[in-house]
Amino acid sequence: MKLSHPAKLIGTWFGSGLAPKASGTAGSIAALPFAYLIQTQWGNGALFLASVIAFFVGWYATHLYLPHTDAKDPKEIVIDEVSGQWLLLSAMYPTFTSYLIGLVLFRFFDIVKPWPVSWADQKVPGALGVMLDDTLAALYPLIVMAAGVALASGLLGHPVNLTPLEHLLAEHHVP
Repeated sequence: MKLSHPAKLIGTWFGSGLAPKASGTAGSIAALPFAYLIQTQWGNGALFLASVIAFFVGWYATHLYLPHTDAKDPKEIVIDEVSGQWLLLSAMYPTFTSYLIGLVLFRFFDIVKPWPVSWADQKVPGALGVMLDDTLAALYPLIVMAAGVALASGLLGHPVNLTPLEHLLAEHHVP
């Protein structure tokens, strides 16, 4: 299948998944400028919607691509990383710091694959399995951040003042 084929073009996120090493990271990084544009122009809700659209378009593109490869989850298919990265970033500020933290945490959970990410990766067949594990991996950073706030609040016996963290993550972002 040529790169000009829409399924390969979308599946490899315009060829970023063809990077010789760390194709998932390359795809995740290639998703960032698009996320920033969507988020700063139309807001977090639009980026969330874009992640949902990317999931379903990616599912279809991957479905079309899989018969052309022997791999269950071809490394060059990175639209799943795009959808997952956008899902996570839709809950964060569009700043360099937030995007860096989001990228690192997303890639960590996508690579480590804790349950149920590993379950989706190993047990859900076909294009849905390719897409689903990254969607689940995107939820882990949000859970970790929420659990950290809840744990800190419980240990301190009162709500945590998140203003310093919010200022760090927001940098100079004006909501």
